[in-house]
Amino acid sequence: MTVSWALRNENDKTTGFAKFQLTTVALALKAEAGYAVVNGRYKSRGDVINLCKQGRLTEGLSALCNLGNNVDAFTYASLLHGCVKEKAFPEGKLVHAHIIQTGLKFQDVFLGNTLVNMYAKCSSLVDARNVFDKMPERNVVSWTMLIAGYVQNGFGEKALDVYYEMQGMGIEPNEFTFASVLPACADSAALERGKRIHDEIVRRGYQGNLFVGNALVDMYAKCGKMRIARDVFERMPQRNSVSWNAMLAGYAQSGHIDEARRLFEEMPEQNVVSWNVMIAGFAQSGHVEEALHLFGDMPERDVVSWTSMIAGYAQNGRGDEALRIFRQMQSEGVKPNSQTFVVVFTACANLAALEQGMEVHEMIVRGGVQLDVFLGSALIDMYAKCGSIENACYVFRKMPHQDVVSWSAMILGYSMHGFSREALQLFEHMQRCGMKPDHVTFVGVLSACCHAGLVDEGWQYFDSMRKYYHITPTMDHYGCMVNLLGRAGLLDEAHYFINQMPIKADATVWLCLLGYCRAHVNIHLGERIAKQLYELDPKNAAPYVLLSNLYAAAGRWDEIRKVRELMKERQVEKKPGCSWIEVNKEIYAFISGDKSHPQIEKIYAEIERLSGQMKAAGYVPDISNVLNNVDEEQKEHILCHHSEKLAIAFGLLNTSPGATIRVIKNLRVCVDCHSATKFISKIVAREIVVRDANRFHHFKDGICSCADYW
Repeated sequence: MTVSWALRNENDKTTGFAKFQLTTVALALKAEAGYAVVNGRYKSRGDVINLCKQGRLTEGLSALCNLGNNVDAFTYASLLHGCVKEKAFPEGKLVHAHIIQTGLKFQDVFLGNTLVNMYAKCSSLVDARNVFDKMPERNVVSWTMLIAGYVQNGFGEKALDVYYEMQGMGIEPNEFTFASVLPACADSAALERGKRIHDEIVRRGYQGNLFVGNALVDMYAKCGKMRIARDVFERMPQRNSVSWNAMLAGYAQSGHIDEARRLFEEMPEQNVVSWNVMIAGFAQSGHVEEALHLFGDMPERDVVSWTSMIAGYAQNGRGDEALRIFRQMQSEGVKPNSQTFVVVFTACANLAALEQGMEVHEMIVRGGVQLDVFLGSALIDMYAKCGSIENACYVFRKMPHQDVVSWSAMILGYSMHGFSREALQLFEHMQRCGMKPDHVTFVGVLSACCHAGLVDEGWQYFDSMRKYYHITPTMDHYGCMVNLLGRAGLLDEAHYFINQMPIKADATVWLCLLGYCRAHVNIHLGERIAKQLYELDPKNAAPYVLLSNLYAAAGRWDEIRKVRELMKERQVEKKPGCSWIEVNKEIYAFISGDKSHPQIEKIYAEIERLSGQMKAAGYVPDISNVLNNVDEEQKEHILCHHSEKLAIAFGLLNTSPGATIRVIKNLRVCVDCHSATKFISKIVAREIVVRDANRFHHFKDGICSCADYW
């Protein structure tokens, strides 16, 4: 949930549809929906118009059939406006077919504009452009509606193209044209074009117009140019709540919370949008408690208020509280919308709360909520991160329309589960379908290569980003390549790659390589990298721990002692291993060595029982990662109390035989726990799914899906 979403008119967001053959589809719709004449009660054009005004669109369409060819442009416009209001796209197609049937077509500019608006508002921009191109006569309203349609559906570049095309045709823009095109410039990449449009606004004398002023404030604010936005705001001869909220959102979005608070207190009137913007701003900046305080003080709340609060918790790693707020929202009778479900699925994904996520999915199905690309992609992501890749695939296949976000979510899902072949096949299929990949897609593709050890293929995909798709690699892509090379044992090549990067490597990239120095026991390179990381982020415990693990693998206990002393001197605290498991829609957390759980004695007894059976089956504890310089028996005891083993034992004790055990861990699973879980999966005849900091491991019948390559 972002501040900009809190401002957005929710009714402007609709789902796209494919291009259609008008007459054929219209006849099919007429037969399916029963739009034949039921009775002769509604016979005049006035009847149709009145029915539309009353929101009785279905009856209005039925009455249209009674009129035959005796229909004028105003009657059609009433029906099309009703279709927009109800987001009734198929019915809008039927009206268009009737227009063609009567021979009226686009001779009337007003009717042509109304059709363009209907298609644009229903996200069918190909059809909107087709109607626009076939209009024998167009006016400034025609151009403005097409520009607005592109902007509202997220196609800012195309909106600007239409604007420049309009100027080339000699059509003079008006205040509504400017107010429609400026949002297309509301990102840093298009800011210079926005400034040129601003200059034109001044030349034409529209700078005092309220709508234009609001659009200018919004554009500069969203580009982070708060001084210019404030200057425009102060010069506006009149302001309304939109002006104040645009300015407020700009401060909140850019992290200037104190300025946002001052402006909020200065506002002549604080409406629900103002409160929502502040809540989203506080939450986005990590001040969740202050957001909750504001939420409690609100004179009235709407669905956006609740959704902002849920998102605040979810985005700040407090998924359990996000779900608590969602349940409270339901208990108070507030109906969630599509965006609410998106952030709830985010919370479930972060917690790996599959049962709760499935429950919310069922709620969507029962409520007849349309599975648009945003909600569908969030659902795919939730199922993938909760360990149910099968359900993620099912949702992907059932989506009525898929965009690059949906494809990327599915590719990433396959990748994180180690199903590299499926991820790369889906990527190739995506291209055959004409869908252009983006930078997120390539993160999934490169990760898939990494998990399968496909070094040559990884290089090919990485090189193709810039060469064929004109995508500049980001830190995420460089990190994937370091991961790919390091995992394959090509440590020197990975080190050289980092030093040749056009952007400075961050701590995450260096940590990745240090981890593989531990895996391949390269002490010399590991020490050099650890020293660099100490300087980059001296309070981060990860490099100290990884270097200690590297020394432990080599049996260099004196060096481990020195690292521990350095940590103590710098007051660096190691993050404990923690694992979570969901049982009966409740999330249970376990910390390594935990003794606080009410069932801890039963859990330890279960681990002891399993340990005996594992050893009888050939399991040998891997004590190389135990940093304590103690005897082997004590090291084995420490290994038995790792958090994922506690969570798995708890799951076995509290779920029915044969049920899949799903565990999430905050750190990379250690070698011993990986080996032990393989044995446990065979002994108990259950699938055990573990999501660690890097990927998913599916343990079944003594085998892991990663093929021990992780």
